[in-house]
Amino acid sequence: MTAVANVQKLLEVGFIRECQYPKWVSNFALVRKTNRTQRMRVDFTNLNKACPKDNYPFPKIDKVVDFIAGHELW
Repeated sequence: MTAVANVQKLLEVGFIRECQYPKWVSNFALVRKTNRTQRMRVDFTNLNKACPKDNYPFPKIDKVVDFIAGHELW
């Protein structure tokens, strides 16, 4: 069963429904891959335009991530 058929089936049974969002929210799109299968993709273009870049990024984030990697949450 293809992804389109799966989505159509979920729409028919009422498990999912189409939503209308403001234009700045990220859009989802069904994209055909080179092997003729399909996948869901998120287009962040509008969202990136709506969110200003932080002039003060978190310093040394790569070191922080490496330090906490492997630790439990609690």
